Amino acid sequence: MDRVQEFAAYSTMAMTLGLVVTRPRVGLSFRITPALAALLGLVFLLAIGVVHLSHARYAVTTLRGPFIAIGSIMILTEVADRVGLLACGARWIEGRATTTAGLFLRVFGLGVATSSLLNNDAAILVLTPVVLALVRRRYPGEGALLVPFSFAVFMSAGVAALPVSNPMNMVVADASGIGFNSYARVMLPIAIAGWIISYALLRWRFAAVLRAPLAPQETAPTSMSSTQRALLVLLLGALAAYPIVGAIGGPVWSVALTAAGLALVLAARTPGCHPLAIVRHGVSWETLVFLGAVLVMALGLRDVGLVDRLTAMYRDGGLATVGATSALGSALLNNHPMALLNMLALEGAPDQRARVLAALIGGDLGPRLLPMGSLAGLLWLEQLRRAGVTVRLGQFVRIGVMLAVPTIAVSLAILAIL
Repeated sequence: MDRVQEFAAYSTMAMTLGLVVTRPRVGLSFRITPALAALLGLVFLLAIGVVHLSHARYAVTTLRGPFIAIGSIMILTEVADRVGLLACGARWIEGRATTTAGLFLRVFGLGVATSSLLNNDAAILVLTPVVLALVRRRYPGEGALLVPFSFAVFMSAGVAALPVSNPMNMVVADASGIGFNSYARVMLPIAIAGWIISYALLRWRFAAVLRAPLAPQETAPTSMSSTQRALLVLLLGALAAYPIVGAIGGPVWSVALTAAGLALVLAARTPGCHPLAIVRHGVSWETLVFLGAVLVMALGLRDVGLVDRLTAMYRDGGLATVGATSALGSALLNNHPMALLNMLALEGAPDQRARVLAALIGGDLGPRLLPMGSLAGLLWLEQLRRAGVTVRLGQFVRIGVMLAVPTIAVSLAILAIL
């Protein structure tokens, strides 16, 4: 691989990530999406010989099982949204809060539950508008509370406690041979510690505005419908089935796929919820295409030497080096390509399992440092903008650093102990 191809490969990845972050508009109505940006970069690397068809075959083999699980969880999320389960959960916690601080804690807890039962993207993207509507309803004219509650939703999706809680973690864990139970046994206590730290720091940071009196609830909270109760039981059943299937060596995606099929049957009982429409709109084909294209591009970067440099850095450092590098790389490059580069760099490394988990911790928490660190972060800011809520870059970075640095340090320390 000559220097020209190496330079072209790095430049193409940089340009692709720039397009992903900025999503520029072409003409009056056409906008470059992350998937299109990745496909354009992939086509160029294919044309100059940096990536090959063998890379695509490897990507298909690596991503087949995780993609089935990711798509299934997207369907579960869409069903939960359409039948009103998440909105009902927000109403439920709203009715049990007696103070603003109590409501803040419950919103954070709802984010934790949603990110664990479904995934982190669902917690951020689906709950954000629900929580903003809740705050505006209970605090008319109190715009200062919108930002704290928005951060409660975003920061509650921390280290993925289960591999299914984050699409990238699922891909990397599956490719690295880390089973569901092995992953959960280590990452669940780490996630719990991270949730406690994040909540405590957010509660301290916004203590002044959280003293605002909680207005009385105007209407009584509605009870769950039979469909909502059945879906909640289904989600809890899937959560219980994951470790059982993992223990007997079965594929985790089979649980998610079965749960998604049953959820579609439940959704069909709700007026206006057509299963085919749910699959069409609920599955983010954009995200799946983006992940697949970026993995193929990462394989090309491996062949031009970038992965070798990462491998050398990780070989000479410990878990802290892996975790910190992954966090900074995720914040600057986006956590999806960084996770895939880490997966390739750590392949066959001594103590591979611990190092992969350290990389995933950095990848989960690194996007707190800069909003371009994850697609979910960019979409979260876009949702806030459309809702008339302003979070400036400086404010995001200050709060993100305040939460990410201690959480990463404690998480890596617990990983080293475990």
